[in-house]
Amino acid sequence: MKLLLQWKDVNPYSPSRTGRTPLTLAGSNSHEGVVRLLLGPEDINPDLPDRGYGRAPLWWAAEKGHEGIVKLLLARKDVNPYILESRYGQTPLSWAAGNGHKGIVKLLLGREDVSPDSSSESSRTPLSSTARNGHKGTVKLQLGRQDVNPNLRDTEYGRTPLWWAAGNGHEGTVKLLLERGDVNPDRPSTAGQTPLCLASRSSYEGIVKPLLGGGDANPDMPNKHGRTPLSLAARQGHEGIVKLLLGRKDVNPDTVETTYGQTLLSRAAQMAQVGIVKLLLEREDVNPNSTSKSGQTRVALATQNRHHRVVELLEARTWQLIP
Repeated sequence: MKLLLQWKDVNPYSPSRTGRTPLTLAGSNSHEGVVRLLLGPEDINPDLPDRGYGRAPLWWAAEKGHEGIVKLLLARKDVNPYILESRYGQTPLSWAAGNGHKGIVKLLLGREDVSPDSSSESSRTPLSSTARNGHKGTVKLQLGRQDVNPNLRDTEYGRTPLWWAAGNGHEGTVKLLLERGDVNPDRPSTAGQTPLCLASRSSYEGIVKPLLGGGDANPDMPNKHGRTPLSLAARQGHEGIVKLLLGRKDVNPDTVETTYGQTLLSRAAQMAQVGIVKLLLEREDVNPNSTSKSGQTRVALATQNRHHRVVELLEARTWQLIP
């Protein structure tokens, strides 16, 4: 390599057939010694992106987790640490954070010219990228910065870091985020889904617990289809989460879904969800005699579908109500 660079007719910027420059190739493949040599000439452009992806050497090294090369590049005053790649519009910080490269995130955040909330073209912040993939160590590092806004939503779908962590089942990350007193546990996406709705629908009981506990989430907040966390959990048959939610006095167990005009008990009876029916009937404020949108009683729905055990439960509760 040294001999080649001494030749006047050798172009250190010359790309490969795929559009990769020698510096981007060395940076992505962890060839630290080669990177040092290529950065030697005064006229080298350390920010020159490849033609294929529009990614600069720093971007490749940060994405691949090559901490030593990132440190070399950041030592250059002519390296832009905020440079975007052309394909997805992501910064080096976003990719390093999303891949859990804690050391590189620390290096980049140590720069005064790098904002911890610098977003990609989809406006997903580095914290959202980290939370999405559940990298606890990197999340903790970012949350240690007081200038990090943990409630920023991406412009594409309006999802916060807590939304991403809850939706992907990252229990430890959810707990870390909730430890920040300024995290809003009820901030929904543009589709109207709150973190609690997501966790309830997906059977993430370990995430529902902290959201209802220290997270102080609204347990009855519906999505844009009028479905509450309780109705979403009940529809999926998640008895553990249903029990958790029914243990809250501020949860309405007789909520009517706006889409189909059914209460939770009506749907559970129709679907023969015996465990869910039993849990709902334990609440005194659940009316077993109310009718569905079509005018049918719960007993009629269960009988029609030959759900005999559900019929027994409903009739037993009805007899209890007779004075």
